[in-house]
Amino acid sequence: MTASLIQHQPRREPGRSLGPAGRPQPAARSSSSRSLRLVAQQEGLIQIHTAPFRGSFSGVFSQALRSAGLGSRVLITQFLKGGVDQGLEASLWLCGRLQWLRPAVAGCLSDPCATAEPCATTEPCAPAASVSSVVSAAPAAGPGGLAGSPFPTASDSDREAVEAVWAYSRDQLLGGQLDQLVLDELGLAVDLGYLCAAEVTATLERRPSHVDVILTGPAMPAALMAMADQVTQLRRGF
Repeated sequence: MTASLIQHQPRREPGRSLGPAGRPQPAARSSSSRSLRLVAQQEGLIQIHTAPFRGSFSGVFSQALRSAGLGSRVLITQFLKGGVDQGLEASLWLCGRLQWLRPAVAGCLSDPCATAEPCATTEPCAPAASVSSVVSAAPAAGPGGLAGSPFPTASDSDREAVEAVWAYSRDQLLGGQLDQLVLDELGLAVDLGYLCAAEVTATLERRPSHVDVILTGPAMPAALMAMADQVTQLRRGF
């Protein structure tokens, strides 16, 4: 008896071709059925590094220096540090991409400013215990500073020097010239009366979306804390 051998061929589906081994090839996807992948644009962040002591700048400085070394345009503004004869005309440049700016003042500023321009907001700053609360409750200033206050007060030239570096930093930020902006002790400068909290907040709200802004210092206005994408609090051992 002769057996007949039947060779089974794979079923061919309409619209699909067979490969060399007789296996169906996957159907080609049409351009209309392909999924589209959107490339997310880089978004800048507002980061706050705060501490109950003046010591949150060193880590931020390392981060800024690394960013400049990788090609980013970085501006560091220290509002209350002085004594190195800087100012706008003598700012330092590192790595060719990082500008380091301090006000043209004789020394570091820690005294409240009694002659600050009136500000449109009275928002409290954190932490709540601040020198500015003593300043606002004291009588009018006399020739030697605040009458009846144990705290010395800063001069008009000191306030103008701080305002000058703020104006430059603000223009660089809003002009889209920067990739990263570090504002050291910005909150303390607001708290001591050198800068207006409402103007600072309004400026940061208008910043270009690609710029990373890093704020440091022991005091920070509540409005800026609310705007922050990331808050880092440094604490000593406990």
